[in-house]
Amino acid sequence: MATATLARHSLAHFMDLESIKYSIAAQPVSRRQSLHLFYHRCYHHKPCSVVASMNGCQGNPRDRAPVGSIETRTFPAVPSPALATDTLNLAISEMKADPPLFTSGILRLQVPIQQQIEAIDWLHSQHQIHPRCFFSGRRQSKDFTEVTNGNGYKKSNNVVSVAGVGSAVLFRNDHPFCYNDWKSIKRFLSANCPLIRAYGAIRFDARANISSEWEPFGSFYFIIPQVELDELDGCSMLATTIAWDNAFSWTWEQAVDAVEATMTQISSNVVKLSKEVTRSFIISSSHIPSKMYWDLAVERALQIINRSSSPLTKVVLARSSKIVIANDIDPIAWLACLQVEGENAYQFCLQPPNAPAFIGNTASLIMNLDIVNRLLSCLCILLTESACMVGLY
Repeated sequence: MATATLARHSLAHFMDLESIKYSIAAQPVSRRQSLHLFYHRCYHHKPCSVVASMNGCQGNPRDRAPVGSIETRTFPAVPSPALATDTLNLAISEMKADPPLFTSGILRLQVPIQQQIEAIDWLHSQHQIHPRCFFSGRRQSKDFTEVTNGNGYKKSNNVVSVAGVGSAVLFRNDHPFCYNDWKSIKRFLSANCPLIRAYGAIRFDARANISSEWEPFGSFYFIIPQVELDELDGCSMLATTIAWDNAFSWTWEQAVDAVEATMTQISSNVVKLSKEVTRSFIISSSHIPSKMYWDLAVERALQIINRSSSPLTKVVLARSSKIVIANDIDPIAWLACLQVEGENAYQFCLQPPNAPAFIGNTASLIMNLDIVNRLLSCLCILLTESACMVGLY
């Protein structure tokens, strides 16, 4: 599964192998990497709240014109998340009486918060609202993005991380991701509104048989969150996004009602995660291949690379491990622990409604694509509520 963040000219890309049931995670320890493999079976799913939204990939792609309006509105800064939530609720209520003239569009309402709130803490406080996502960014030497409302307000901040719940619009299908799907996403994005972004994942091989835990993701799965917390350097931003398209039978009124339904569930009481690893009793563990066969595979790969006629300079080998433990793990809490272990790494989480949570942590960029200007690639972890899997691709 390749996870990604899409802005008009950017894509954050992660990786997955569908043919292997166990994903792999690598974390930096000095210059070495430690590998963790875990599998946990639990028999109860936590209930999640799901609000309806439109699928931007439905219908005939040839009939899709650019959306009529793409806009970001920024409100005055407030000192707390509670006041930011109140500001957004009031703005949404006022807009119900003044609908736009366009039959399609996307509108982001954002409120700066005068304190830096960790996005992962905010996400953990949202009581199982699905879908949900989390993406962290590396510290940039220069300002990563500019926040603007098009009316003269401009402020530069580094985006530390982003958390989102609900979907203003989702993009999902079972066929392999193609150019028409990319266009379906791009029609809702604009360089003039850089914080309207789609977050999601793409399968590397959509033709391979898919295991049950991946079925909710389809061949690809992207969302533009309904409610989003952007963690910036020294401050934060709470935002809500409304997307509508009459051609998809998703009107402005329906979109506003959906956003209101999600906003009623948003908690402004953000509790800081302890980020301490929970101790757990290991019931059993197994490794495929075994250490002996793994060592042989590594030795053979090195021999191939060292041949004078070999064009290879790098070989990626996969080893899966399965560890069954005795207690449940919260995927967001675990991701917070990984943040501590890999301070300069990337982290991500993607979870569709009633589906596993796909989380990952890596310290290195390992791929490049020319599809977009910005690209992030990483090793990944799959963490499900019914099964917990970690693997290296």
